[in-house]
Amino acid sequence: MDIIPELIGYLAATLTTASFLPQAIMTFKTRDTESLSLGMYSMFTLGVLLWLIYGLYLANIAIIVANAITFMLAAAILCFKIHNMLRK
Repeated sequence: MDIIPELIGYLAATLTTASFLPQAIMTFKTRDTESLSLGMYSMFTLGVLLWLIYGLYLANIAIIVANAITFMLAAAILCFKIHNMLRK
């Protein structure tokens, strides 16, 4: 097995998941979702869920871990967004 593609996968998974953290942290702290698009977060969360399912199908740990973490964060933000919309 060639280690280079595996390392690239883990690095890509780490970077893409880490890039999502600032938005998640800010949303959790402020609970402000006014500027977030419901359509974008709905599609993004579904897309991440599908990547997670794909990773499970392939049994690829890098895809599974990265998308499981991102899915939990995106789903929480989506829930905040929906909750805030229903409160108004």
